[in-house]
Formats: sequence, C-alpha cells, structure tokens
Amino acid sequence: MPREARFYELFEKQGALVNETLGELSRSLREGGSAHARLRDLEHECDDVAHEIYNLTNRTFTTPMEPEDILLLAHSLDNIVDLAEEVSDKIDLYKAAPIPESAKQLGECLASAGAQIEKAIKNLEDSNALGPVLTEIHRIENEGDRITRDALRNLFNGNLSAPVDLVKWKDLYDLLESTIDHCESVAELIETIAVKNA
Repeated sequence: MPREARFYELFEKQGALVNETLGELSRSLREGGSAHARLRDLEHECDDVAHEIYNLTNRTFTTPMEPEDILLLAHSLDNIVDLAEEVSDKIDLYKAAPIPESAKQLGECLASAGAQIEKAIKNLEDSNALGPVLTEIHRIENEGDRITRDALRNLFNGNLSAPVDLVKWKDLYDLLESTIDHCESVAELIETIAVKNA
C-alpha cells in the first residue's frame, strides 16, 4: 500500500511549481518579455503532479486526510498555475506591450503569494504555523485589489491610446486579480484541511 507521506511530497512539489510559475510570470511582466513557453511547461508539470495525486488517492485505502480534500487541494493548486499560464498566453496573443506599471505590481503580488503558498503547503501538518502565512496572503490579496481598482480607474479615464488596449488590459487585469484571489482561496483551504487533521 502506498506510503501516506507520498501525498505530502506531491503537494510540496505542486507548491514549488506554483511558486516557480508565479515568479516566472512576475519576472516576465517586469521585464516586458514573454515567458509563455516556460509557463506552458510548468502548467504541464503541475497537471502531471495533480494526476499523480488523483491516481494515488484512488489506490490508497487509508489516506492521511479526507480523499475529497486531497482532490480539491490538488485541483485548486493546479488552477493557480492554469490561470498564470492563461495570463501569459493572452499577453502574447494580444501583443500587449508595453506592460503597464500596475500589471508589474500585480506580478510582484503574485510572486509573493506564490512563496507564501509554498510555505503553507510545507506546513500542511502544522496548523499552528499557518497563521502568519494566511495573514500575509490576505494582505497580498487586499493589495492586489487596490492595485486592480487603480489600474481599472486609469483604463477608463482614457489613459490608453486605442480602445482595443482598454479591452485587452481589462481582460488581463481581471485574470491577474482572479489568480491572486485563487491564491487566497487555496490558503484558506489549506487552513481548513490542517485544522480538520490536527
């Protein structure tokens, strides 16, 4: 029968992939270049780990936490990577350049959130250690909301040269904000799982 520890190892692998993906997205926004090829590779890697977790859950008689929680956490971590890859894909598709300062700031929020998600996953078995991590992710999400509001205000104040840019960046800001929101949702899910299994 598979060792229970394997679940934690796979979740830590997913957490590291989330952190790397959000860091790569942030770097590409800051530098104004494309990282879509790398993010697509990371998205495939995260899919593979999620499928490994699904398969392990189906093969394991006694899991270290409720099977529904295992599957939901694997799916939720994978969703963060999917969203980040979609941001990068659309930046390429829309030829969205130059990158506005607000988008760079949201990228920095995502990089910080990715580091906190990885830290939270490493403390999945220690609910007491999660408090500061969850507080920081909540702070990052609030900061992301503020940046997004300011960015949208600027968009609709006519600060772009062409209406098509408004459409592009409205979509991209929505995606960036959704990615940050997913990070907070995952952090809350991790807290719930840790408390249930304490």
